[in-house]
Amino acid sequence: MAAFRFEALDAAGKTVNGLVEADNAKAARAQLRGQQLVPIKVDLVVVAEVEGQPRKLFASRVFHATALAIWTRQLSGLVVAGLPLERALTALADEAEDPRQRELVAHLRSEVNAGSTFARALAGSPREFDEVYRGVVSAGEQSGQLGTVLEKLATDLEEQQALRSKLIGATLYPAIVSVFAIIIVIALLVFVVPQVAQVFASSKRALPLLTRVMLGISAFMREWGWLLALALIGGVSALMFARRDEGFRQRFDAFWLELPLIGRLSRGYNAARFAGTLAMLAGSGVPILKALQAAAETLSNRAMRADALEALVQVREGAPLASALAAKARFPGLLSMFARLGEQTGQLPVMLQRAANQLSTEVQRKALAIATILEPLLIVFMGLMVMLIVMSVMMPIMQMNTWVK
Repeated sequence: MAAFRFEALDAAGKTVNGLVEADNAKAARAQLRGQQLVPIKVDLVVVAEVEGQPRKLFASRVFHATALAIWTRQLSGLVVAGLPLERALTALADEAEDPRQRELVAHLRSEVNAGSTFARALAGSPREFDEVYRGVVSAGEQSGQLGTVLEKLATDLEEQQALRSKLIGATLYPAIVSVFAIIIVIALLVFVVPQVAQVFASSKRALPLLTRVMLGISAFMREWGWLLALALIGGVSALMFARRDEGFRQRFDAFWLELPLIGRLSRGYNAARFAGTLAMLAGSGVPILKALQAAAETLSNRAMRADALEALVQVREGAPLASALAAKARFPGLLSMFARLGEQTGQLPVMLQRAANQLSTEVQRKALAIATILEPLLIVFMGLMVMLIVMSVMMPIMQMNTWVK
């Protein structure tokens, strides 16, 4: 069954809008007529996405990260309370304020009503529900503990979003200061410094060295600034295009991990996400090999993803998880240590979650420390640049006063 959005007239001639579930548009119209409604327009509202199907350009996701976490928490609460899945989806569809969310949930409900499992219904929208999400739901359905598993999934989504928000918050202010500093310095060089050349053009005396340097930089910026901007845009575009090649992206991500500060943050962030996802999947009853595969796919860094997949091969061949992770230098030693404790005590999911918590805490601490140091440094650097430009303008004026005297 599919969901259809309809516009119809009731017996009083008033326009009625809503959703109806049917096998096809003809059946939907027949169903509306059975409700004493005259259908005017009936449209299919949600079409299942399949691999290889072209997507609309600039089409946004129905559920962004925060919305998906909230929706999962609401669904888990209803299911844990004893409400059947179909009724829980009906309640969420009715309460959804966003029409796109309402249509998507209505489609999921129609698939479940038609006899499909919830995980299979979610697979029809892979852009909204990734492989990890669907794998956890499938494990919950197979174990008969869908509500509990959805609670774990909602908690994991909330923790990931909280970590991402804190990292963005820590880097946002330095980024804004840097952008404004660059804009101010360029504006001073292009528009203010040239005025000095016009004022002292008639003077036969040599200008101070700092003024001459600033005038040279200003002339270069005015004459060749557009070329520098094009080169910068072209370089960024070329890098983004090259990153589409899997081999280049893996080498680039490996180089990124070697950077002094950013590399350590990236390594810790990816390791925390990997450990948290693996803990959630293993704790939900997903087989360890399948859990490793899904957790590896969540890694945004291709070099660490390759290491995780190599560790998966070693585990498949009989090696302990801790030994497989310890052999990969890009993964922090803390992760393999907690994995070893988990395997020895039979509490692997618990220990992996502790490792994820410690790694995420360490990443937050480092990010805040870097931001705390970077903010005053950026302000001082901006002040020095402005001071040099002001001095380059003031020094000829002071020199002219000396000549007059």
